[in-house]
Amino acid sequence: MPKPSRLRAVAVTTSAVLLCSAPMACSDDGSGGGDLSAQKLDWKDCPAPSTAEGGGDTPSPLPHGGTWQCATMKAPLDWSKPKGDTIGIALIRARASGPKSERIGSLVFNFGGPGGSGVSTLPSFGQDYAALRTRYDLVSFDPRGVGRSAPVKCEDDQQLDVYFQQDATPDDARERTDYVDGTKEFNAACEKNSAKVLPHVRTTDAARDMDLMRQVLGDDKLYYFGISYGTELGGVYAHLFPKKVGRAVFDAVVDPTQDAEQSSLGQAKGFQLALDNFAEDCTSKTTRCPIGDTAQDVKNRIATLLKDLDGKPIPGIFPRRLTQTAATNGIAQALYSKDFWQYLTEGLAQAYQGDGRILLALSDSLNGRNENGEYSNIAAANVAINCADDKARYGPGFVQRKLPEFRSASPLFGDFLAWSMVSCTGWAVPGAADHPDVSAPGAAPILVVGNTGDPATPYEGAKKMVDSLGRGVGVELTYKGQGHGAYDSKNKCVQSAVNGYLLDGRLPKAGTVCS
Repeated sequence: MPKPSRLRAVAVTTSAVLLCSAPMACSDDGSGGGDLSAQKLDWKDCPAPSTAEGGGDTPSPLPHGGTWQCATMKAPLDWSKPKGDTIGIALIRARASGPKSERIGSLVFNFGGPGGSGVSTLPSFGQDYAALRTRYDLVSFDPRGVGRSAPVKCEDDQQLDVYFQQDATPDDARERTDYVDGTKEFNAACEKNSAKVLPHVRTTDAARDMDLMRQVLGDDKLYYFGISYGTELGGVYAHLFPKKVGRAVFDAVVDPTQDAEQSSLGQAKGFQLALDNFAEDCTSKTTRCPIGDTAQDVKNRIATLLKDLDGKPIPGIFPRRLTQTAATNGIAQALYSKDFWQYLTEGLAQAYQGDGRILLALSDSLNGRNENGEYSNIAAANVAINCADDKARYGPGFVQRKLPEFRSASPLFGDFLAWSMVSCTGWAVPGAADHPDVSAPGAAPILVVGNTGDPATPYEGAKKMVDSLGRGVGVELTYKGQGHGAYDSKNKCVQSAVNGYLLDGRLPKAGTVCS
C-alpha cells in the first residue's frame, strides 16, 4: 500500500469547498464533466510504471487469463473552468472475468497516500480481488498530481536524499532552524517546478475527476473501494454526489472530524499501540525474542538505539548511513502490516550490531525510493495534496508547545509526528478547510471497516466516519486485527462481508465484529 513521506499525511483532513462559477462546472445534481463526459477511452496494453509511479516491470498477466489495460482520461485542470486547459488522468483496468450478463460495472479503487499511484498498485493486488473481478471491471487511477496524472515535481533524487536525511526531531535551536529551512526549500522547489498544478490538487478536485470517470466508464453509479486516504476521498465524493453513490466500501478509515493537529496526535497514539502490540507479540512466543526479554525491554532498547543514532548514525545502504529519522521511518513502515514484523525484528537485531541496511530499506520504501536511488513522486504529491487541503499552518513555536502532549501519546513517535506538522510552512497555495465535509444524506449505504490495531488510521475514526456520513448511510464493521486495513489481511469474515455487499448487495448487520 502506498505510504506517505510524512506519517501524518496518511490521515489528513481535506476540503469540501466547491465553487461552481461556470455553466458547465455543475449540473443541477452537482455532477460535473461537461463535454468531457462524452470522451472515449483508448485502452491499450499497459507500459511499465513511470519513475513517478514507482518504476518496475509491466503488469503481469492476471491469474486465470486476462491482461491489464491502460488509458488516459482528459479532465479540466481547473474545475471552475471546465472548458479551459485539461490534464490527463492515468487509468488502469482489468475486465470482469465472469459472464457479461452478470457484470455490475466498474469498481474504482483508491489505495491511499495521498499520493499513491493506483495504476502501479492495483496489479499488485490483482489476485486478492479475483472474487470481485467476477462481476466488476477492476479500475484504478493516478489521482491528479500523482504518477502519470500531471505529477507534482519538487526536488530531484539527490536533493531528496538530503531532504530525507535531515533530522526530523530537532533538539536545539540550530537543528530546528535547519529542519524548518529544509522544509521551506522543499516547498519552494514544488512551487518553482509545479506552480500551475498546485492550486488544483485538492481532494474535492479528485472527487470531481472520479465522477467524470464514472460517466466515461459508462456507469450510472460509482462503485468504489477506498483504502486509507481513499476513504476520505470517497467520503468527499459522497458529500458532493450523494445520489451517484453505488455500492461502496471504506477500509482503514480516516477520521473526517479531525484537523491536521488532531490527526497527527491520533497517529502518534496509533503507531504507539502498534509498537506495543509488536513488542508483546515478539516476547510472548515460545522462541526467544532476539530484541528484548520483555515488551518493555524491547521498547527501551529501541529508544536507546534511536537516541544513539541521533548523535552517531551507523552504516546503512552504502554510501548512506542510518540516521535517527530514517530508523524511526523504517520502524513505522514495518508497523503498517503484521507481515512486516519479522523484518522489523531482523532489522532491529542487525541495527544493534551496527548494521542499518534493513531499517534503511524499510525507510526508503515509505519514502518512495527504489534500489536505484530514484524516487516516485509520492513525497511531492503527498505534501501538495495535504497543504492544498489543510487550512492550518503550524510553526516551530506551536510544535514546541505541543511536544509534551505528543510525547505522552507516544514516547517513540511523538516528536517525529509533532514536527511533521510544519510540512506546509511557506506553501504557495492556501489550505481549503480544517477538515472535510463527508455528510451525504440520501446516499446509498457505505460499508465502513475499522481495524482495532490500525496504526495509521486509528480504529476510532471508523465510527466518526459513520456518524459524519449521516443516518442510514454508514454501516460499521469492526475487525479485531493488526496492521493498516482489514480486507487485505485475508480475514475470511471481513472478505465475506465486503464481497457480499459489493457483489450481491448484502450488507452485514451494523456493528458486526470479525476477529
